[in-house]
Amino acid sequence: MSKYLTNQNQLKMKKNVIIFMMMMFTVITYSQKEKNGTIYKEHPAINAVESMMQALFVEGDSAKAGSYLTADFRSFSGTSTNPDAKGRSRSWFLGGAAWFKKNVAYVSLERSPGAYPDALEYKDDDDGLWVQTWDQFKGVHKETGVKLDMPIHRLFVLDKNNKIKRMFTYDNDGPWIENGQSFGERENGTIYNHHDYINKVRRMVHAFENDDMEVAYSFYADNVRFRNIHMVAGESLTLEESKAQDAKFKENFTITSIDVRGYPDYFNYGLGDAKVVQSWWNVRLVRKSDKKKLVVPIMFVHNFNDEGMITSEMAYFSAKMLEN
Repeated sequence: MSKYLTNQNQLKMKKNVIIFMMMMFTVITYSQKEKNGTIYKEHPAINAVESMMQALFVEGDSAKAGSYLTADFRSFSGTSTNPDAKGRSRSWFLGGAAWFKKNVAYVSLERSPGAYPDALEYKDDDDGLWVQTWDQFKGVHKETGVKLDMPIHRLFVLDKNNKIKRMFTYDNDGPWIENGQSFGERENGTIYNHHDYINKVRRMVHAFENDDMEVAYSFYADNVRFRNIHMVAGESLTLEESKAQDAKFKENFTITSIDVRGYPDYFNYGLGDAKVVQSWWNVRLVRKSDKKKLVVPIMFVHNFNDEGMITSEMAYFSAKMLEN
């Protein structure tokens, strides 16, 4: 009996411990939640921020944009790694209005699809409030033709009069870097009109012409991808899928000749060390269904790996010419 009572007491103690731990967990969980202000979907500060950005970047009106800024306004890059950054001055920032108006065409700045700004009024912040925006900026540089199309996230600090004191910008530097580099001439590799990769493409094409499929396929890497102008973007075929497509093609057509047009080029690009052969051909066919003779122009773009194997093939031709 004493043993039974002891076990019961132990079970009761364990139960009490579990209940106590659950209560403590609940208390801790709730203690971790503390409101620190209010988030607004609509607020005069949001109107001020969006009006300022439209005035500066789209309308090119520096006076109007300046009316939304404090005298000590500073703008910062949110991606800068400089711990001592002091930001850009008000006058520098407003100078951007004239620059955009002079240099960028087709400018638009709109809310990113599905996004909207927030105004955050922090409980313990006496300086004012924050506004965060998510926008899509679009434009084309008038001289370089570089397309500027990028999402931009910005944070603004406003005073109690809804004047903007600070702005932090997070965007993609890539288009701006490309635009800056486009003002000068820059070589990007070497073009060859005779090269072993050109020889491989010619041997591959003429192997197809002579129905020597084993040799034709021997120039492709195992992971090669095949695309053509009629495919949906991102769609491609594997080597086995391409073989099946070639077999189906030969059921309907006889290749009588494939003749080069002009001459192939091999591009060894400096950027990324890409290895690309472009070639142009006239494919002479006989359609088996009606014995009609066809001449179909085709352009190939072949990418090679470091081992000299073809890793991708892109074909440009008119499928309509093959129709009955």
